[in-house]
Amino acid sequence: MHHPQITPRSTPELTPSVDELEKQERVLVFQQFTHDDAWALGSLLVEMARERQAPVAVDIHRGGQQLFHAALPGSTPDNDAWIIRKRRVVERYGAASYLVGARFRAKGTTFEESSRLDPDTYAAHGGSFPITVENVGVIGSVTVSGLPQLQDHRLVVEALSRFLNL
Repeated sequence: MHHPQITPRSTPELTPSVDELEKQERVLVFQQFTHDDAWALGSLLVEMARERQAPVAVDIHRGGQQLFHAALPGSTPDNDAWIIRKRRVVERYGAASYLVGARFRAKGTTFEESSRLDPDTYAAHGGSFPITVENVGVIGSVTVSGLPQLQDHRLVVEALSRFLNL
């Protein structure tokens, strides 16, 4: 009898807890974040996405300025619209877009129902992560759009972990 090999894709993804998500933000902190850092981090994300043939767009913003943007094959202008909406959540809440959504879900509601914010302007879907500088705070965001929201979030977290050598 043939048993199909279990691959990571066929295993249901465990949804991270609010505590786990908050820990990611405490750990993934920069000493500084320059234009060169934005280029290097963005390039790393593009390289990782290419290896996985992920149809994503990647965006890095700092203080209202776009420092990096790339659109990989299979991504669409809709991904750019999602990036903007997810980034606005990070800018408003100072937390990852996935974490903001998870906090609402943990209270038994949704961001869309309870935030009082226009869903055409804000999206608490995974993929945008705050760029935090030690002793300064959140100065920007790194965002991926094109995969299911948890995968977008995980791609950003993995890239930040690699970039920060954690």
